[in-house]
Amino acid sequence: MIIEIIRADITSVNVDAIVNAANSQLQHGAGVAGAIAREGGPEIQRESDAIGHVPVGQAVVTRGGNLLARYVIHAVGPRMGEGDEDAKLRSATISSLERAEELKIDSLALPAISTGIFGYPVDRCARVMLTAVRDFEPRARSLKRIVFCLFGQPAYDTFQKAMQELSNGG
Repeated sequence: MIIEIIRADITSVNVDAIVNAANSQLQHGAGVAGAIAREGGPEIQRESDAIGHVPVGQAVVTRGGNLLARYVIHAVGPRMGEGDEDAKLRSATISSLERAEELKIDSLALPAISTGIFGYPVDRCARVMLTAVRDFEPRARSLKRIVFCLFGQPAYDTFQKAMQELSNGG
């Protein structure tokens, strides 16, 4: 499996599915969710509304609407301070990968889940998410390409550094 780290708007990435950093109610407000709602159109919110509540650490799928990606995988990450945040972020990441495998797709883009208004530190996020993807790799059947899509330069740099450290056994 190829793991890439890029700096871009996740709605512009040419992959089969993108991951939305979602809240439990699947309401698309600001940040990644807002960008996905704006670019993807109202179909995504309508499908999300039909799903209802999703527990922290889980992920569900809607179609991609007007996005380049055919699907949106809505992963509910933790809010800092709620407890057991690392395990919940790992679970949200693994759940996203499992949904991608169920769709039998070969490419997936993920943002830095929970690092916006949920307050999760980017450096911790990078280590947890990159480790989760690496741990999932032996289970991957259809997934061939994972893209970590970071919007800002600081997040991009942090993920690059974490990837280098993990590659060096850190």
